[in-house]
Amino acid sequence: MAKPLLKIQRYFRRKPIRFFTLSLLYLTAGSLVFLHAGIGGDSCCGKRGMPIYTVVASETGGQITSSDGGGLGIMRVFKEAHRPGRGYAPMWKKKAGQINEGKAGDYTNKRSHAVKGRSAKEPDDARAKYLGCYVDSTQKRALKGVSFFDYKRMTVFRCQDNCAERGYMYAGLEFGAECYCGHKIQTANASESECNMECKGEKSNMCGGANRLSIYRLELSQESARRHGSAIFKGCFHRPDNISLALPFRISIQNMSVDKCVDTCTEKEKSLAVLAGDRCHCGFPTSLFSLHEPEDEGMCLHRCPGEEFESCGNDEYFVVYQTQVQDNRCMDRHFLPTRASQLVALASFPGSGNTWCRHLVELATGFYSGSYYFDASLYNKGFKGERDHWRSGRTICIKTHESGKKDIEAFDSSILIIRNPYKALMAEFNRLYGGHIGFASQANWKGKEWPEFVKSHAPWWGSHVMDWLQYGKNVHVVHYEALKRDLFSHLKGMVEFLGLKVSEDRLLCMEGQKDGNFKRSGLRKLKYDPYTPEMRANISELIRKVDAALKKRNISGVPDEYMPR
Repeated sequence: MAKPLLKIQRYFRRKPIRFFTLSLLYLTAGSLVFLHAGIGGDSCCGKRGMPIYTVVASETGGQITSSDGGGLGIMRVFKEAHRPGRGYAPMWKKKAGQINEGKAGDYTNKRSHAVKGRSAKEPDDARAKYLGCYVDSTQKRALKGVSFFDYKRMTVFRCQDNCAERGYMYAGLEFGAECYCGHKIQTANASESECNMECKGEKSNMCGGANRLSIYRLELSQESARRHGSAIFKGCFHRPDNISLALPFRISIQNMSVDKCVDTCTEKEKSLAVLAGDRCHCGFPTSLFSLHEPEDEGMCLHRCPGEEFESCGNDEYFVVYQTQVQDNRCMDRHFLPTRASQLVALASFPGSGNTWCRHLVELATGFYSGSYYFDASLYNKGFKGERDHWRSGRTICIKTHESGKKDIEAFDSSILIIRNPYKALMAEFNRLYGGHIGFASQANWKGKEWPEFVKSHAPWWGSHVMDWLQYGKNVHVVHYEALKRDLFSHLKGMVEFLGLKVSEDRLLCMEGQKDGNFKRSGLRKLKYDPYTPEMRANISELIRKVDAALKKRNISGVPDEYMPR
């Protein structure tokens, strides 16, 4: 053995270059193998070798496919790899252009944390009351509202939440994967044993059966819209003075019902369906019929000839529904035709409805709003000014959550949105753990995350408002709660502050599209107070300081509902 080694040693002594050449080739080969393993891991796997799958969900069902394009054929369930905690410092210090576009605004991980926190045994079941098993068929549906299917991931809560978001009173599940919504159950009970199919997304619950619905009555918040099928109930209103101009289309319908009038106005591409006894009027909100002065609903109590349990109004008092037809008078939006001479901030503490206010401002003005940050999810939802640099001058106002003298003085004027801190903190906590319209899980609320969040963010609510009042050059204060109560007049004031001419038609159109995609359903609202006495004492002190700061600038103080102080 020693003799061959000696020969090799003498060989490399005579030809040292060969030794170095072979060593270099060996190291290069090792590096290539290591690099290939790293690239392969990134392309097909996530952290800790976890395979990456793309989840595609739709109204007709959900499926899971692998990222390499090969079909899986079966559904795979896996837990997300552990990620280190982010802490609770403000997350909006990165400005537009500083964030990797592929990752900005990606709430997938936070959303999955929230979803994983739910279970069939969680107290969320108290948001709805189980009524029983009911007959259903394609010829006669028990629930006649919207429906959707997911043959891989349907759960009881998912169905309930979707129906609640649309304002329906009842949610029903069928065949383990189908969800139906409605305002009235229109079929008879069935034996409980006939609702015997497990939910596709949770084996611990039953989701109806073959032509059988498991029906729940939802406990909606007062803010949830009342609906009849896909139409939104707007209220009872007095007959307009000039009805032929206010509601130009009119038809008499035999055996009048809400469905018949709504279907007629939908076919005519009108956003309002107005019932007046056996007559159906269609149109859009205008100054002649603005829907700003609702009457007592008792004035419209007149049974529909074609439906025993519905009211169709009469000659003097009309029942009004909003159809699914989009009012396009306020949907066109553009960048400013010339560069703005002043930068206007749309400032708020996080969770105060800034995204919703941007939506309203864009509809009311016809111009895009910008942002101090970049959020790809908002850009994809239609906020095209999100991609622009905040100093571009092409947007009507710029969203910001910043505070502090330097950041505030960068703007020439500002609209400051203030929201009840108790509501704002909860909304921002939901956003952090559930996305823009999602929810934090019960585990987040009852764990250490919530008290740590309040401890760090509550003082920021107070300092944020007081900094803008102190350093802002021209501040227009809007209270979120007041804006919700009287949307038309407050938004009109915001448009005038922006230096634009007010279009009443755009404002009336905006009222019909006010929610956009930025409203959480009422179903998952907490049934208990998450604030401890110590938290409330600290927040009440902040409210008093903000109230004093507002009055010092001759601005009305905080609304009474922010109290008790």
